[in-house]
This record gives sequence, structure tokens and C-alpha cells, in this order.
Amino acid sequence: MSETSNDAESTQAAAVQRRNRLQLIGIMMIGFLTLGGSYLVFYLAQGSDGWGTTNNGTFVQPEITTTQLGWQVDGNTRRWWLWVVTPDCTAECQQTVQHMQALHILLNREMDRVRRGYTEVDVAVQTRPSWMATFPELALIDIGDASPLQEGVYIVDPNGNLVFHYAMDTNPKLVLQDLKKLLKVSHIG
Repeated sequence: MSETSNDAESTQAAAVQRRNRLQLIGIMMIGFLTLGGSYLVFYLAQGSDGWGTTNNGTFVQPEITTTQLGWQVDGNTRRWWLWVVTPDCTAECQQTVQHMQALHILLNREMDRVRRGYTEVDVAVQTRPSWMATFPELALIDIGDASPLQEGVYIVDPNGNLVFHYAMDTNPKLVLQDLKKLLKVSHIG
């Protein structure tokens, strides 16, 4: 009798040990599948377009500062800037300036942190063109060296770094999204 009870106990102990091993293997498989799946998602997502960026503008590369450009403007420069740069302000440029004014208004309580500026790069001495009469808050910015710049709209931070560049025909909502993100995370300006 004791022999059959020993066989039954050893069979029961073997079954418990087998069940415990299966549970351990199951727990380890969950860990490996989770880790392996996360690596797979990471490498697949990294190969797609737009990985790591949520901005709409293009980063200004190489880095350019207002000091390098020889920026000269009246008033407080320690703010964020929406800066329109063009060789000649055509109707498209004037529409872009108008869009930047609307963007400025849409910033609501953050609008005091941002100024708007305009530069015509092919003009030796900046004078206010007649069309700027409708934009009294638009600052006229003189620069010494326009060679690193492209035509378009720039977002400039309060430290004088050119951050993003947009083409003249960029949807203003995209510029507004980027500017709001920058103002939200920035404690300067």
C-alpha cells in the first residue's frame, strides 16, 4: 500500500512540477514577446517618414543666428519672431504677411511673446514700402548678410536662433501649430 501511495505522490509531484514549468515558460514568453514586439515596432517605425519629428517647418541647417546676419531692428528683440524674408515682395509675399498678422492674433494671450518682422534682402537700405501701411506692427529688419537665407517665413527664438523655415505658400495653420508648440515648451521670451 505504501508503494502505491508513493507512486501516486511522485506522479502528483511530477504533474505539479510540469505545471509550474509551463507557467514559468508562459511568463517568460510574454516578456520576450513584449520586448521583441517593441523592438520590431521601433525599427519599423524608424524606417518610415517623419520618425521623431512633429514639426511642420524645416529646421534651419546649419544653425544661423541673428548676430551672424547682422540683424538691426528697433525695439525689444528678446521675443519670438515671425520673420518674412524675400528679395521682392510680390502679391504672394503680401498675402503671407497678412497671414502672419492673422497668426499673431490667433495666439491670443501668447501674442505679446511674439513680434513680426519683414526684410527685403535685395534692398541696400530698408525703407517701409507703401503696402506696409496696413501693417503698423510689422517691424522692418535690416540685415548685413543675407547669403545664408532663403525666401520664406522663419521662426526666430528670443536668443536670436533661426529655428524653422517655411516656404511662402505654406499653410499658415501649420506655422501656427509649430509656434504654439514652441511657446508652450519655452520659458524664454
